[in-house]
Amino acid sequence: MNVSSMLKLPFSSNGGWAELQRRQLSIPMLAWFVVVPLSLLPPVMLYYAGTHYGDDFIAGFGGKEWRFITTILFLAELLTFFVMGWLIHGVVESHKLKVSYTDAYLLAAIAPIPLWLSSLTLLVPVLALNVLAVFAAMALSCTLVYQGLRSLCHRSPDDVLTMSVTYTVMAASLLAWGVLMALVWAY
Repeated sequence: MNVSSMLKLPFSSNGGWAELQRRQLSIPMLAWFVVVPLSLLPPVMLYYAGTHYGDDFIAGFGGKEWRFITTILFLAELLTFFVMGWLIHGVVESHKLKVSYTDAYLLAAIAPIPLWLSSLTLLVPVLALNVLAVFAAMALSCTLVYQGLRSLCHRSPDDVLTMSVTYTVMAASLLAWGVLMALVWAY
């Protein structure tokens, strides 16, 4: 799969999603080659920002136990992948649509990629830029879930059922993301 196909994933249910589905990537392969490496980005970037920028970035940012926080964040991200794959499958099936577990986990691995990549903005110690990047990443993740569900469930663009499933999955995803961020700030 080329980069242009990957960049089209949030904006179209054609092409890239079908190609990913045809590859039949196993859940362990998705976990080892997509989720684990990309899940390392936010903890590494947070550790970097916390140990290099300190209170200049955000008040109280410098005095945290970044090794502990980032380890817990990494483990929570891995757990979230497995829970989200299970949740996507369950929500889709409860709406009388069909998706395989492999496809549900494919979506659970692809959807958070913008959020993982947004952590790279922590290389620049500007809070506004980081907040903007996170909001843009959340929007892209939402569109990835919607387009992925449309493609993987073979639904039409105006399908209300797919929108309902997307809403439920995104609500759970944003709740999980909020819990992860609360864990970071609590310590």
